Amino acid sequence: MIQTVPTTPFPDQKPGTSGLRKKVRTFQQPHYAANFVQSVFDCLTGFEGQTLVLGGDGRYLNREVIQIVLKMAAANGFGRVLVGQSGILSTPAASHLIRASGAFGGLILSASHNPGGPDEDFGIKYNVGNGGPAPEKVTDAIHARTLVIDSYRIIDADDVDIDTIGSSMIGDMAVEVVDPVAAYADMMEQLFDFAAVREMIAQGFTLSFDAMSAVTGPYATEIFERRLGAPSGTVCNGTPLPDFGHHHPDPNIVHAKTLYDLMMSDGAPNFGAASDGDGDRNLIIGRHCYVTPSDSLAVLAANAHLAPGYANGLKGIARSMPTSGAADRVAENLGIPLYETPTGWKFFGNLLDAGMATICGEESAGTGSDHVREKDGIWAVLLWLNILAVRRQSVADIMQAHWAIYGRNYYARHDYEAIAKDRAEALMAALRDQLTNLPGTSNSGGRVKSADDFAYTDPTDQSISRNQGVRILFEDGSRIVFRLSGTGTQGATLRVYIERYIDQNGNLGMETSEALAPLVSAAQEIADITGFTGMDRPSVIT
Repeated sequence: MIQTVPTTPFPDQKPGTSGLRKKVRTFQQPHYAANFVQSVFDCLTGFEGQTLVLGGDGRYLNREVIQIVLKMAAANGFGRVLVGQSGILSTPAASHLIRASGAFGGLILSASHNPGGPDEDFGIKYNVGNGGPAPEKVTDAIHARTLVIDSYRIIDADDVDIDTIGSSMIGDMAVEVVDPVAAYADMMEQLFDFAAVREMIAQGFTLSFDAMSAVTGPYATEIFERRLGAPSGTVCNGTPLPDFGHHHPDPNIVHAKTLYDLMMSDGAPNFGAASDGDGDRNLIIGRHCYVTPSDSLAVLAANAHLAPGYANGLKGIARSMPTSGAADRVAENLGIPLYETPTGWKFFGNLLDAGMATICGEESAGTGSDHVREKDGIWAVLLWLNILAVRRQSVADIMQAHWAIYGRNYYARHDYEAIAKDRAEALMAALRDQLTNLPGTSNSGGRVKSADDFAYTDPTDQSISRNQGVRILFEDGSRIVFRLSGTGTQGATLRVYIERYIDQNGNLGMETSEALAPLVSAAQEIADITGFTGMDRPSVIT
């Protein structure tokens, strides 16, 4: 029986570029999750009888919200829901399943790299039929609907067994519980030379993958250990847990310190990697060699032709504005376009759909290609392994060879977390007020060449995105970028991106902290970070 349940709006249900993210306690309020799901459905047309993909990263509340969504999808007229077994479905695997099944769209239950548990974070986002995140016009419509919603539709039915692969019915809607890993792993096997990687591993190449007790554990176990023949135990923390085993599942050298320490030790494996809560980010570390996400994007783009799926070359490279310019020189060398976009995978999705780009990347450890419409952590690891199997060099040797051709972009991101929102916004407003006065001035970072608030005109539809981050460009090619992040659930996060380029004839052997020290001081001077935030050092440096 379909029920119409009266409700009242929750004014804070405004989805960002990565969907709606709030604390678990917020989602546990009566009607909260149902309100948002109904608001999504109310903003869609033409889905009657169509397929919806559903799954998440296994974090706390994942299973409960899946049952709510299933009953609401049936009540609202979907014909079929494909749900990952036990509610598990990585974000890139969900994107692939949407595309492969011809689904109308999908709901992904995740707060990405944010912590999980009863006192931590939960999230829901809607992906459209191309497998990518909903565009801004859809998320704006969803938010508008949340402000006036007065009821939601749900079917009165028993919970569905989501742990057993197979089919069942809720009312007139079919529910198909599917293997969350197999189709994705099959796609990876088509893109990459698994035989070459298997041979490299059989000859003694060693690797360690930290799944951080998050969603990629089953994917990594199937691909690295079963299909590629790496020994059992290669995948660490491989069981998805509702609280991620008390890990913060963000693949950086702070939160994946155990892996980092292993890779810097005397007995390090040849290669180390990690992925995040929902499987769309990656960390790459060679033996005694950490690879920044910006450098990783550049190396992958320069060497992608070594993998079967990219043997015909790239149509273009896209990077988010805060990402270093390392990929720009690769694009120039290859004679292909380079697109600098705002942060947010939807901008890449437009370029990928239009056939204008093949590989995309963000400095926040998200890399991917036109195989799906999300960033993809396992994909990045496999492309690195394919390159290593063909070139038969270490990660460190590959990086040195790359810098010898293209020069080196010394780069770091300083995150100032949990800042009072009004203070963070005041800092950005003050920066924007002084933009016209900065060019021509000098400070510890050098002489300022130009300063602006980044705006982007999408070449696919001519839409304009403004206020995407303040950029300070110095005459020597150095750069500082300031922007507020929308991925947290508590306060605001100020992100400061610091970059210094040294050409191939310069000193490429400096420590990053040494190379960037003058620019770190310049950032503090220009923005008065301590004065606005009360913080004399970043929360996290990556």
